[in-house]
Amino acid sequence: MGLRRMPWDQWIELDNQFEYFHAEKARRLADIGRKCARTEPEALEAAYELLEEFSDYLPQRYPSLFKRTTVGIDNLLTGETFNIVERPLKEDPMQMAARLVQDDFALLLEKADGQYYLFAGAIVMPGLWNLDERMGMPLSQIHIDHGKVPGFKEKLERGVMSLFRRIQPDAPVQRNTWYIQGLDSMDAEGFTKGAGEKNMPVDNFHYRSERQSVRRLPRTGAVAFLFRTYIVPVIDMVEEPYVPGRLASAIRSWDDDMADYKGRHTFDDVLLPYLDDKHSVQVANGLDVTKEDEVRVYPY
Repeated sequence: MGLRRMPWDQWIELDNQFEYFHAEKARRLADIGRKCARTEPEALEAAYELLEEFSDYLPQRYPSLFKRTTVGIDNLLTGETFNIVERPLKEDPMQMAARLVQDDFALLLEKADGQYYLFAGAIVMPGLWNLDERMGMPLSQIHIDHGKVPGFKEKLERGVMSLFRRIQPDAPVQRNTWYIQGLDSMDAEGFTKGAGEKNMPVDNFHYRSERQSVRRLPRTGAVAFLFRTYIVPVIDMVEEPYVPGRLASAIRSWDDDMADYKGRHTFDDVLLPYLDDKHSVQVANGLDVTKEDEVRVYPY
């Protein structure tokens, strides 16, 4: 699964795209509301807790952007004030929480059968998730029946379930997953795994990465799954040393099921020769391939 320990100061990452994310989330919440962000009754206390955790964390991590108040949190950039203690809240706690961060997130709670079920979330800027379709589903069904993740049942299910059962509030973990897509879009309507149209010009290809984190909330015991999407044009990222060779190698390493899942057939005839050429140019210009492991930082 590629899991690694997550330093606490990396739980929420905000950057110069915050205003874009904030505006897009506000637009989508106004347009489709509960279809992309809502809380089922089983998860109400957990949703309140996540909102409280954001309100505690953000002013400490980003004091120039947020201020803790006696009733909640102020966004110093947008001028918004959030009262998180009044009951009922002015809006669903997941919708309120969505306005504070760039991540999307889901809350999963364990039931008597030992499975973790999706009972709350804000999946406002998704590529692979549809909250409305998956609400109330157990974690395994989300991955197998809807996500169609190759090999999940045979290779990953036991490890994922073990992770969710043993994860602790003070020991969160993170991982990165990635795809190639043909549009500069975070929208579900604009995203497909692969290029969409077969063998588009290389300028259209984008590297889409999701940084995912898993943490147990200390009071309710719910598991908070956060994921933040980044999109970078391939023609930009291949200027980084070693990246074109590593990306081509990673794409070629997929077995048939994974290649189909990630849509390799839609871009391999154009993208792989392009990456090979870029790698060859780097080597011709003095790139020392024997030192690659010493500088292995990006992409994950």
